[in-house]
Amino acid sequence: MPGQLLLVDDEPGLREAVQAYLEDSEFNVNVASNATEGWEKLQSNPPDLVITDIMMPQVDGYQFLKQMREDPRFKSLPVVFLTARGMTKDRIQGYQAGCDAYLSKPFDPDELVAIVENLLERRASSEKGGEGTDLEDLARQLAEIRELLKQRPTIAQSDTHIKIDLTPREQSVLDLVAQGLMNKEIARRLETSVRNVEKYVSRLFSKTGTNSRTELVRYALEHGLTK
Repeated sequence: MPGQLLLVDDEPGLREAVQAYLEDSEFNVNVASNATEGWEKLQSNPPDLVITDIMMPQVDGYQFLKQMREDPRFKSLPVVFLTARGMTKDRIQGYQAGCDAYLSKPFDPDELVAIVENLLERRASSEKGGEGTDLEDLARQLAEIRELLKQRPTIAQSDTHIKIDLTPREQSVLDLVAQGLMNKEIARRLETSVRNVEKYVSRLFSKTGTNSRTELVRYALEHGLTK
């Protein structure tokens, strides 16, 4: 499936040109005109990779990257810096800040596409390599969820009415997570990709303020968000 990208740049002309080129290269591109808007879109629709300018008003690229790296959800998210500052010391500062690639303006769009493809491929390989540890953690959370389900009659629902707007697909994912299904099983049930399921679970974490599947299921049970 094509990668989902987030492009953050305060220059409308460049932003539109880069977006058009990336979309011609079959990427799905979401755009933001500043880091504050970028942060909102990052949480509502988590991308596979972020491309951001450094020199932006109010919140610059370094601050934006720091905000991402301090959030467990985006700590390993690939980030490409686009900037007019191409001195060696600037590039060093970018890499020290935690970016994965640094491209100086003006740049060849084909080089940007090559960088994006390389980073997405590396991320996919890395996730595959770390699957054992991830599966162990997921297995632990699923065991905890099954214990929660056994306790379902004793889990008191909160008297506080909480309205959370979930899309039909998010609701479907939440219901299946609450049944103790793994991402691969959910993907098969919904006829989608595991990556998409991970995105929906990440959105559910963001909307409910939870950080794990166990917390998500307990929250859903307490507030009547799932059957």
